[in-house]
Amino acid sequence: MLAEFNTTIAIDADSKWLKCLSPEIREQLLRRQFSMMPKMLKSHPMAELARILLPKVGLQRYTSQEHSWASIDSVYRKLDQKVASRVDKLQKQKQISAVYGYEDGSLQTFKRAKELGLTCIYDLPIAYWHTGRLLMQEEAERLPEWAETLGGGIKDSDEKLERKTQEMQMADVVVTPGGFVKESIPDWAKMKHIIVSPFGSPSSGAPNILDPQPARENRLRVLFAGSLSQRKGLGDLFNALKLLNSPNIELVVMGSLTVPLAFYQSQLPSFTYLSNRPHHKVLELMRSCDVFCLPSIVEGRALVMQEAMSQGLPIIITPNTGGEDLIIEGVTGFLVPIRSPEAIANKLSWFLENRTKIKEMGRSAQEHAANYTWDAYGSNIVKKLLAHRG
Repeated sequence: MLAEFNTTIAIDADSKWLKCLSPEIREQLLRRQFSMMPKMLKSHPMAELARILLPKVGLQRYTSQEHSWASIDSVYRKLDQKVASRVDKLQKQKQISAVYGYEDGSLQTFKRAKELGLTCIYDLPIAYWHTGRLLMQEEAERLPEWAETLGGGIKDSDEKLERKTQEMQMADVVVTPGGFVKESIPDWAKMKHIIVSPFGSPSSGAPNILDPQPARENRLRVLFAGSLSQRKGLGDLFNALKLLNSPNIELVVMGSLTVPLAFYQSQLPSFTYLSNRPHHKVLELMRSCDVFCLPSIVEGRALVMQEAMSQGLPIIITPNTGGEDLIIEGVTGFLVPIRSPEAIANKLSWFLENRTKIKEMGRSAQEHAANYTWDAYGSNIVKKLLAHRG
């Protein structure tokens, strides 16, 4: 169905110039590979390259604020303008009938598509802005010491929020990854054609992950992975650990800092911090842990949940992660309410007291995660788009 795919950076892994870059930047760029015919792929790389490289040479002022020249918002708006300028040509040359765009990067494309009578398909990967903003404002009041970690969602300009609203208004079809995002869509937009298609799980894991393994004899190793933010409920997880005050739990926190590390250490001194790493290293880390916990306040559908399950970890999550369907209670993990350190502590205590059941739950979690594939994700969207068109 695809006539053309537009993105900022599209990398050829065989390019010799990649060898001239630092391993960190090379690894970041290699994530921008796309398995499609080159003639279908249009890249617009300059602004995104600037966004990646400028902070490396101390020029964060060009990327740090919403309206900075090479901020992620500015890069996305530039891409949107580039795509909008191609819509006329594609309609004439390839008789396209629809455009498919993503939140924050579709306004100009949708405007031009509407002028040409094309269908606008809107991919909403996280809760609609009004729901997300309300929840995060409540978090800033509930845990004011964590407010600075909430990031852009609570600081977005009125201009940006208006763009998001207009994108939703112009959308004919809305694609979401789970029930939480679907329910966040405002009432005035619920009559649109809404497609729910859960993301796929990793296709590979440790070869022997399903084999019986002995229970770990040392401390219960609990993993949190994601940006270190109260949007992802890290403050509640910290408070759960403080409630338990158990020497038998080791908390491993991996992800990007949203404020200096010293803040997190002041909130909970006894945790292990690990920075971001390549995907295969993340999976390796997961296999060294016992339980995965993500008590998010606002998500779309955090891929990391299924990644952890694919490596044999039972999970503790909230409904707001978008992964409620991943939980078979007491079999693949546990669902806890948002904003409840007590509930998190209760489930962690259960794992402490039932160490022998963890491997069995991990195997069940992996088997359940394997039911979610990327082929099914795409096929489901295509099937429902065709039904909408027909």
